[in-house]
Amino acid sequence: MIDTLKLPDDCQTMLEVRAGVDQTDRELVALLERRFGYMRAAARIKQDRASVRDEARKAAVIEAAADRAAAAGLPREAIAELWERLVEASIAYEFDEWDRLRR
Repeated sequence: MIDTLKLPDDCQTMLEVRAGVDQTDRELVALLERRFGYMRAAARIKQDRASVRDEARKAAVIEAAADRAAAAGLPREAIAELWERLVEASIAYEFDEWDRLRR
């Protein structure tokens, strides 16, 4: 069993790599929980349902993520596609929350 999580460059075994990936996945889910919490807040704050979908904001969020990914040496297009799905899921969630709050 691994006592301490190793950074990727310090991993020597697949067990260490997998432990790092599993921990990173747990952290990503926690971050997604926070992100979707902001979608709940947006649904509560926005008075007009039509304002939930903001294509200019969506494009800016995806572009910023893709730029940060490229600067970090990650595949820009793959991150842009991932963020496209994330933002669309966030918008769908926000619509659901907007509707739920106004029933």
